[in-house]
Amino acid sequence: MTYAEIRSAGKPRRKRLSHAAIEPWLYLSPAIILLVVVLLVPLVIGISYSFRKFSAFKSEYVGLGQYQAMLSDHVLGQALVNTLWWTVASLFFQFFLGLGLALLLDKPFRGRKLVQALVFLPWAVPSFLSGLTWAWLFNPIIGPLPHWLFALGLKAEPTNVLSDPSTAMWGPIVANVWFGIPFFAITLLAALKSIPSELHEAAAIDGASPWQRFTKVTLPFLAPTIAITVMLRTIWIATFADLIFVMTEGGPAGSTNTVPVYIYVSAFKSLDKGYASAVAVLLLVLLIAYAIALIAIRRSLVRHV
Repeated sequence: MTYAEIRSAGKPRRKRLSHAAIEPWLYLSPAIILLVVVLLVPLVIGISYSFRKFSAFKSEYVGLGQYQAMLSDHVLGQALVNTLWWTVASLFFQFFLGLGLALLLDKPFRGRKLVQALVFLPWAVPSFLSGLTWAWLFNPIIGPLPHWLFALGLKAEPTNVLSDPSTAMWGPIVANVWFGIPFFAITLLAALKSIPSELHEAAAIDGASPWQRFTKVTLPFLAPTIAITVMLRTIWIATFADLIFVMTEGGPAGSTNTVPVYIYVSAFKSLDKGYASAVAVLLLVLLIAYAIALIAIRRSLVRHV
C-alpha cells in the first residue's frame, strides 16, 4: 500500500473521531445556552454594575468606589451580623427538627402517611403567604401567639414580637424554621430509606445500643446527604429576603435588616443599583468561600474515615 493510499484511508477515521468529539457538545448545547443566558449573562451584568454609579438619568464609571464605600457603611456591617444570626439560627433548628422528623417517619406507625402530608405541607406554601400568615400570628390584635407567650410567662404583656428590636429577629426565624423543616425531612428520610436494614440488625445482634446504632451506622450513611443539604440550605437562607421583607421590611430600627433585604432596599427603594450590585458581589464571594471551605472539610473527613 502506497503512502497516498494510507493517508486517504486515515481521513475517514479522523473524520469519525472529530464527529464523536463534537457530538456530545451538540446534545449539551441547549442546556449550555440556557445556563449562559440565565446565569452567566446576568452575573456579568450585575458585576459590571458594581463599578458604576447610577443616578436618575445617567450612570458613570467609578471603579472600586462602591466597594470603598462599603468599608465605612455601618448599616451594612449590622446587616452582615444579622445575616449570620438569621442563617445560623434558622439552619440549626431546621436541621435538627428535620432530622428528628425524618427518623420518626422512617419508623412504621399508624397514620404515618397523614403525618407525612402535614410535615411536607409548609414546603408547598409560597414564602410570601407564609410570611404574611406568621406576621398575623404575631399580631396581638388578631393573632394568638402573643397571648400564649403571655400565658406561659415568657412575656410581661401580649405585645407584638416583631415590634421589639431585641426580639424582632425571632419572628422571621420561627417562620423560616416552619417553612424549611420539610426540606431536611424529605432529603434525610430518602437517605434513611437507602440504608440496608441488615446493618442495623447486625449491630443490634452484636449488642449495640440505639444511640450506638445511630452514631455508628446511621450517621455515616447520612453524612454525604447532610453535607450537601446543609450547604445548599445555608446558601438559600443567606440569600432569602422574601420572608423578612414581608414580615418586618428590615425593621424595627434595622434589627432584622439582612444583606439580601439591604440589597433590595438599595436597588429598588434608594434606586442605587451600583451599590446594591457591589453588596451582592460581596455576598456572592462570602458564600463561595463558605462552599469551598465546607467541601474541603467534607473531603478531609472522607479521607480519614
